Amino acid sequence: MSQHFLRNPRLALILIGHSNLRKRDTVVEIGAGSGVITSALARRVAKVIAVEPDKEAVDKLRGHLARQGCENVEVIVKDFMDYELPSETYKVFANPPFHLSSAILHKLIGSPNPPEAIYLILQKQFALKLLNNDRHYTSQLGLALTRDYTTRIRLPLKPTDFTPPPAVPTVLFEAKRINPCVKHS
Repeated sequence: MSQHFLRNPRLALILIGHSNLRKRDTVVEIGAGSGVITSALARRVAKVIAVEPDKEAVDKLRGHLARQGCENVEVIVKDFMDYELPSETYKVFANPPFHLSSAILHKLIGSPNPPEAIYLILQKQFALKLLNNDRHYTSQLGLALTRDYTTRIRLPLKPTDFTPPPAVPTVLFEAKRINPCVKHS
């Protein structure tokens, strides 16, 4: 599998600090796992929608959230690709499996109600292809993304930040809506 879990809850808080997530926000977390990012998000935003398909992970997630006193988290037991995105304004913050990164981005930007901001932990090589600049090749997905979003790499991460450690460089990627008031039809 291409899933690498953040080891440290403090790192999750630091990464969230490098985002534009605010107290009033609703945030969708894709692949919540055991809840390291989820509980950090719950401290910073109004509502977290934690989407996790693995029932075993959901049991751990719910236990972790109960111990942390996180009452502003809605846990959805479903594959994200089958999940209907919110009709309300929302943002995304996630550490998705690397092999699903492209499909997840396609779903998000192709939605009738795309997110105001997207923060994903991605393979650095993939993230570079999402930036529209002269220094790197921009993929078709990157070109589609940069029509409506400004994109940048917020922060590099270390292999030791994860369990298991990824064999490739990873980054926190940011995409912010250029005009968040306009919805797709």
